[in-house]
Amino acid sequence: MSGVNGVGEPLRFGLIGLGYWGPNLLRVLADMTEAEVAWICDLDELRLERFHRRYPGAAKTTDVEDLFDDPELDAILIATPVFTHFELASRSLRAGKHTFVEKPLASSSEEANELLRLAEIEGRTLMCGHTFVYSPPVRAVKSLLDNDELGEIFFISSSRVNLGLHQPDVSVIWDLGPHDFSILLRWLGEMPTRVRAVGRDSIVPGIPDVAFVTLTYASGIVANVELSWLAPSKLRRTVVVGSEKMVVYDDGAPEPVRVFDHGVVYKDPETFGEYQLSYRTGDILSPKIDSREPLMEELRDFAGAIRSGGETVASARMARDVVRLAEAADRSLGEGGAEVVIEAPADEEIFVRARHTRAAG
Repeated sequence: MSGVNGVGEPLRFGLIGLGYWGPNLLRVLADMTEAEVAWICDLDELRLERFHRRYPGAAKTTDVEDLFDDPELDAILIATPVFTHFELASRSLRAGKHTFVEKPLASSSEEANELLRLAEIEGRTLMCGHTFVYSPPVRAVKSLLDNDELGEIFFISSSRVNLGLHQPDVSVIWDLGPHDFSILLRWLGEMPTRVRAVGRDSIVPGIPDVAFVTLTYASGIVANVELSWLAPSKLRRTVVVGSEKMVVYDDGAPEPVRVFDHGVVYKDPETFGEYQLSYRTGDILSPKIDSREPLMEELRDFAGAIRSGGETVASARMARDVVRLAEAADRSLGEGGAEVVIEAPADEEIFVRARHTRAAG
């Protein structure tokens, strides 16, 4: 079973999966002074050889068991298709490795809960790759919300659309939804109580490629998330409307965060008559946003949590809640937009059972 290297020594990482996102993880890991890329693994031998030429210091293999069996390997990163996440992550945790899984954490909340339980039993850090949580614009909006600069939040509207890429094994909800679900969980710090989703499978039968997801919160906030692989252009835009100010977060724009000092003032009539509304239009401010790479911040957070035993910003519980939201939205979509009630998770039961199992072992 692997242990954590000394404070002055880099942690030894292994990467499984060199397809769409794995090369980005590999590039960032190679640039981190606190990390050493010890293993790269992929079933495609030509692809594996190509990346081995770029990173000759890492051992290469097509067999994941080589990583699980290496007693000197501290952590494993998994960037493989969604249906493989649970099996690979559970085997990694049982092998005593700190484990990072690309989003979503698992294919069901049941699998996600089991991964959290395993991480607790093994005393290992479990993290999911919700990179947008580490994005400087998302962090800037989080700061505005924490400082109560927007006042009472009324609603949030988000559009995450583009032309492609159609996924062969998951719906647009499971592919694009986790980005917005993780951002909303981070911003608001609460789970919705109800979920509704409508959409359709326009191109590939059985795989929805457009969805409109409505999330209702106990606090009164309503959020609407538009997801689509069928749009004429790429759009990543979220609007947060508060009683005092409004914010537009436009990922990729020259000014990704704009704060509008706009609002509506309601005045009750003192006597019988019509109410009065006054509309306030003030300044539009664009706060300075730093240029740190989110993926680098994310992996450094993972490495730091391995060292300290603390929790990452994108916590495993948040990753589990993202899965619960995707699961609920997918269920609603399959039931023609029926409302799905989100039940509170039995977190304490999960972790108490895990602690008892660990103590017995």
